[in-house]
Amino acid sequence: MSRIALVVSDVDGTLVTKDKILTDDAKNAVRALRAAGIGFTIVSSRPTIGMGFLIEPLDITLPIGAFNGSSILDAQLKPIEQHLIAPDVAQRSIDVLNEFGVDIWLFSNEHWYTRNPDGEYVPHEKRAIKHDPTIIGDFTPHLSEACKIVGASSDAALLARCEAAMQQAVGREATAVRSQTYYLDVTPAGYDKGTFVANIAGRLGVSLDAVATIGDMQNDLPMFARAGTSFAMGNAADDVKKRATHVTETNERDGFARAMEMVLKLG
Repeated sequence: MSRIALVVSDVDGTLVTKDKILTDDAKNAVRALRAAGIGFTIVSSRPTIGMGFLIEPLDITLPIGAFNGSSILDAQLKPIEQHLIAPDVAQRSIDVLNEFGVDIWLFSNEHWYTRNPDGEYVPHEKRAIKHDPTIIGDFTPHLSEACKIVGASSDAALLARCEAAMQQAVGREATAVRSQTYYLDVTPAGYDKGTFVANIAGRLGVSLDAVATIGDMQNDLPMFARAGTSFAMGNAADDVKKRATHVTETNERDGFARAMEMVLKLG
């Protein structure tokens, strides 16, 4: 690995535990990066409203990425750049999710909309993003503000088939990829975690060879491809591990902190 100047981390499955806890080891690892003069920020499929709880404990001052990097926010969660799904593509996405019978959520920059307050993963998402949903009867009035549309289901095989159908339905007009085995995310076309990494590196004048990224899912692969160094979590699937330059421990065994120890050794 070359000398690292910037670290960009995924959140769920990476920076936090399965119970959405930011461990002391993770906090201390970020402090150590800062002390070594290494920049640190986060990018996630999470909505804007689900990112704020990490800013203060990690003392993040750089821009962060929500919605798989299609929204870039300052440390006060105000949009620097924001891209939306076209309303017709949003409707098409909802139609596909309806066909597969999965729970549907629509996220704007400020709201989480659902028609089903009793959805299987609603309690999980409330705990994860520390925010309650807005219950609506119809998504139509909100199609013009869609930053992300999510299909949620515990049937991983069904959601995998839904993912393939969604990719065919939206083509190049949106990005459709699972952020977890139980979440299928539809986000604006042309923006992903890789474009976020390139954007932040450009803002800081940092070479991509001097960037390290860390994640656990397929939606992290675009940032692995851009960065000179990449870490797959021990809890990642084998195909994700194969695309990273290094593999660390799981998120239940402080794999993020262990990876940062390797980054610091380069200093």
